[in-house]
Amino acid sequence: MDLGLQQRVYVLTGASRGLGLAAARELVADGARVVLGGRSKETLDAAVAGLGGPGHAHGVVADNADPTAPGRLIAAAKERFGRFDGVLISVGGPTAGPVLTAEDESWRDAFESVFLGALRIARTAAGELDAGGVIGFVLSTSVRQPIPGLGISNGLRPGLAMAAKSLADELGPRGIRVLGLLPARIDTDRVRELDAAGSDPEGARRQFEAAIPLGRYGTPEEFGKVAAFLLSPAASYLTGSMIAVDGGALRNL
Repeated sequence: MDLGLQQRVYVLTGASRGLGLAAARELVADGARVVLGGRSKETLDAAVAGLGGPGHAHGVVADNADPTAPGRLIAAAKERFGRFDGVLISVGGPTAGPVLTAEDESWRDAFESVFLGALRIARTAAGELDAGGVIGFVLSTSVRQPIPGLGISNGLRPGLAMAAKSLADELGPRGIRVLGLLPARIDTDRVRELDAAGSDPEGARRQFEAAIPLGRYGTPEEFGKVAAFLLSPAASYLTGSMIAVDGGALRNL
């Protein structure tokens, strides 16, 4: 199936590793060009090299919480590859822990990056996209049901999903799509860190796997393929949707 990604150009934030990088790999494999945002030049350089070098990818040191980041990322896409077709906003996981012990400062920091930073990127992208453009948010299954021990994430991500849904209504008349991806237990460094937070990481993993109908964690590649499809012209009639990539773990519709 031809996704129609040849020569299209996408910005991906938080994409020097993890789910953002997995999505970038699938986009590039199907002919797209990507601009990666991340906080470490070293990891960005390694990611760009792994994607085939400067003819396929370009890295920009940028933090989602930085108000200058959206403009710099989109400008880099246009300057480097001559166009801008969409953005995938990877919203990193905030500090783990229950709601009762989360300090005000942790909530403020997470709001700046997870919520306000993501919306700022989306607003800036909306001002630069033409019909056929797309804005994707990498969120979490905590949009639909809380995840134990991730109180801040549980508090912020549902609101961001509703903002994305509102954006889909606002931008639909211009032919711009807005989508959310809801990963669950994908085998990334972040998820392994969460599993390792307790005294029995292997036991934690087995417990989570037992609650997943497919009986295992997803791979970054599986997530990346879904993301690449949703960003592509092949998904041109999908907008306002929150797509769970969870192996069936969510128990609601």
